[in-house]
Amino acid sequence: MKDYTAINILISNLRKEGRVMETQSFSVLAEALVKLGREDDAMGLFKNLDKFKCAQDSVTVTAIVNALCARGHAKRAAGVVYHHKDKISGVELCIYKSLIHGWSIQENVKETQKVIKEMKLAGVMPDLFCYNTFLRGLCERNLKRNPSGLVPEALNVMMEMRSYKISPSSISYNILLSCLGRTIRVKESCQVLHLMKKSGCAPDWVTYYLVTRVLYLTGRFGKGNKMVDEMIKERLVPDRKFYYDLIGILCGVERVNFALELFERMKRSLLGGYGPVYDVLIPKLCRGGDFEKGKKLWDEARAMGVTLKCSRDVLDPSITEVFKPTRKVSEVYHDHTTPKTEAQLKKPGRDLNKRNRSKKKKKKKKNSAAT
Repeated sequence: MKDYTAINILISNLRKEGRVMETQSFSVLAEALVKLGREDDAMGLFKNLDKFKCAQDSVTVTAIVNALCARGHAKRAAGVVYHHKDKISGVELCIYKSLIHGWSIQENVKETQKVIKEMKLAGVMPDLFCYNTFLRGLCERNLKRNPSGLVPEALNVMMEMRSYKISPSSISYNILLSCLGRTIRVKESCQVLHLMKKSGCAPDWVTYYLVTRVLYLTGRFGKGNKMVDEMIKERLVPDRKFYYDLIGILCGVERVNFALELFERMKRSLLGGYGPVYDVLIPKLCRGGDFEKGKKLWDEARAMGVTLKCSRDVLDPSITEVFKPTRKVSEVYHDHTTPKTEAQLKKPGRDLNKRNRSKKKKKKKKNSAAT
């Protein structure tokens, strides 16, 4: 609200003093107003630019369209473009990119396709950015409404890209893999990685992260480790986030030994930033009863000069409460989508046996009554 008041004062002062509003100033104000949820005010300012001695030209039209589309107001932006077609000469690609982005935020596949078709008719060829933006909106929509359509529809878009001599990039595949990972589709994730390599597109560290993540989450730790080793073999240097997230997942599914192995790989890569990992692993080991390993990691961190946030008290068995699982429950993944425990899978069978026993009892009662 304070920002909105300040903007209003600025606009009011410019108008009272009869000062010229520079196009750059309008771009900043339009973006700020739309971010504050005041798109009506941004549109009002655009319509009254003549009062600020600022022209409605290709620069200001692009600015308002960009501002609106950045927040998903594609319909209003399309209206601006429709009424100012004569002012977008030379900036058509930029305008179309913004519209594609705006419709993709809304996951409106139909309207996005219309924009791409309009581009082609206007002689403006969509580039990799346009198709990746469209792909993101398509995958996000399918993730919510039609998960089984994720792979086939995304591959159709990639086929269309190739027909226009635009090769899908690692970002294109990562958009699809990200959505597959969020719906725990292991088989499809591995297949997409295979197709990616086969097409000649080299996976990046994000690709390996997305596939390894879904493998770890579904208990395929051996395959996940192979993915990490393959990434290292390809001499890809990941961001620290790669190790932070995967170590966190392994700790979350109670596979601390695998987490320690992954941490060793991280240290061999000399990435640095080990503090957060020590802060996760040391308490995890100690609360699992392995105080010896916890102490070893603590000493190792201190020797390396790493600043730890976890308290030294965690190393004391008399202070730290040990939590150990009372029973082992293995997860069984059905159709690569819905996780179920063995107990859950067996439950219907037990219920069926109960029903059969009750039926037998009823039959016995009827027979005894008849005699």
